[in-house]
Amino acid sequence: MQIYNSVPRKVFLIMNYMILIVTSLICVLPFVNLLAISFSSSSAVSAGIVGFWPVDFTLRSYQFALENGKFFRALLVSFERVALGVSLNLVLMVLTAYPLSKPSSELKGRNIYMTFFVITMLINGGMIPTYLVVTKCGLINHIWALILPGALPVYNMVILMNFIRGLPGEIEEAAKIDGASPFRALLKVLLPLLKPALATVGLFCIVGHWNDWFSGMIYINEPTKYPLQTYLQSLLQSFEQLMQKSGTDYTKLLSMMNARTGRAAQLFLGAIPVMVVYPFLQKYFTTGLVLGSVKG
Repeated sequence: MQIYNSVPRKVFLIMNYMILIVTSLICVLPFVNLLAISFSSSSAVSAGIVGFWPVDFTLRSYQFALENGKFFRALLVSFERVALGVSLNLVLMVLTAYPLSKPSSELKGRNIYMTFFVITMLINGGMIPTYLVVTKCGLINHIWALILPGALPVYNMVILMNFIRGLPGEIEEAAKIDGASPFRALLKVLLPLLKPALATVGLFCIVGHWNDWFSGMIYINEPTKYPLQTYLQSLLQSFEQLMQKSGTDYTKLLSMMNARTGRAAQLFLGAIPVMVVYPFLQKYFTTGLVLGSVKG
């Protein structure tokens, strides 16, 4: 199909590019400002002269963040949570989405099961009942309290289910003719085809686990077991006290950094892992999201 470069189309393209550029700048510039603050001196930040480039460049905020063993401990807890949580999420989503992708003629009661899952997606039991369940299960102050309550993300499961429904049925039929059981067909035939969808929902799960700070605040009682985002949230409220308790001279430390520069450095360090993972999954992200949303 030939596209004519008419005047209305040129105007549309210009406006479209302008909107995309402005939207991108709105998303990126606050992060650039945060990065500039983390590399600036406390006096420059206090004076409000730091924009998108560091003033009086210094690495003291990062040195302070990395000298503090609590940051690395919280980082390891977050890595453990992401590894365990995403693995469990993907296994449960695949085992749930595969049978629900079948028509009602093949899976009796499919509509009942689907209704049950949709209700859980729309109606939440509430924070207090969830806390009581976690307490009765003996999970308080344990990392599984951050994982098991959201072990099956229903929204992501629906995306994966729709992706499976979009695959040609002949592929699975051929596997069955060759003697493969449903589980073997899923493991050997369908899973390799699910890479785009798994990358998409896996990225959703990674970001969800990594950014969640509220669960750690509720279910974890010991600060030494906080995941990174919970630790950063508590840090935002008590950074001055943390600086005073540090082994270095507080007055000297305050001349090189303050609460804003220290918080900016640790927030940036906390965002790096997701920034590193995203480029490797980005090539699957758009394909998986679009194909998973074609069918309802």
